[in-house]
Amino acid sequence: MRTRRTSARTPALTELGFGAAQLGNLGRVTSDEDASGAVDAAWRSGVRYFDTAPHYGLGLSERRLGAALSRYPRSRYTVSTKVGRLLVPSPGTAHLGDDGGFVVPAASRRSWDFSRGGILRSLEGSLERLGLDHVDIVYLHDPDDHWQEASTTGVDTLVELRDQGVVKAVGAGMNRTGMLTEFVRRCDVDIVMVAGRHTLLDHSAAHELLPLALERGIGVVAAAVYNSGLLAAPRPPAHATYDYRPASRELLGRAAAIADVCERHGSSLPEAAIAHPLRHPAVSSVVLGARNAHQARTNGERLAAFVPDALWDELTALSLLPASPAARPAGGRT
Repeated sequence: MRTRRTSARTPALTELGFGAAQLGNLGRVTSDEDASGAVDAAWRSGVRYFDTAPHYGLGLSERRLGAALSRYPRSRYTVSTKVGRLLVPSPGTAHLGDDGGFVVPAASRRSWDFSRGGILRSLEGSLERLGLDHVDIVYLHDPDDHWQEASTTGVDTLVELRDQGVVKAVGAGMNRTGMLTEFVRRCDVDIVMVAGRHTLLDHSAAHELLPLALERGIGVVAAAVYNSGLLAAPRPPAHATYDYRPASRELLGRAAAIADVCERHGSSLPEAAIAHPLRHPAVSSVVLGARNAHQARTNGERLAAFVPDALWDELTALSLLPASPAARPAGGRT
């Protein structure tokens, strides 16, 4: 699998990354066997970038990902995790279910904390759950309501860890392009993860974030490129979700129109959904979730599928996509 490196400040990432939220029982239970099989199948597909967070299943995702990756040489893969939600033991609620979207016991509670101490404790806990002595990338996770602390103390702490060699690259991950753009503009970050805002249906990241990141040599990882389900099947089903809510009739219509174009060119909606973000020269990797080996294999097959230039030309001509970005600079892939 090809890798991309936007600058010397960021690790080379495989074009396809493994998003481990589903290993934390996102929405429903994933078995230990399926979680392990998903990581193994992703590895066989060539994936060498794996992303997780304490938020995902109150640490379950990190534990499962670390156990699965322990079978592989540490020097051959890149791991990112996130800080900002500190996991605080909560034995009094262990008999209840988590209210954060994951089917796990509420044995811990999430506490927003972008202070230096909170970030250090969060990273220490992540390393313990992953069974690693270091991670490669650390993102400030969803700092939507915490800009002041995240952009000062939060970034400063991560930069300190980077300068000490504890991590290789630091940044922020969220689904608000405006705030991510401000991180790129004002802060000493190396990479950002944008969720759901550089897709076939949402082009907001292309307005400011992507051009500025490209100008400054800051990597961009595109996540949630299926917009939580609407773009995940060859034909959008009537019950499809968009950003974790029922998709509107207008969005269903646009997705169906894009699917029509894909079919005319021998491609599919999910294949185009993966290929589209990688057309922009600022994007280093597309991160896709997988709950089992079949989904992980399918992700790899969709990445490898040929998507002709004529498909993009027709989508642009029909105003289903904005004008194409400039071609990726030579040497952008290794």
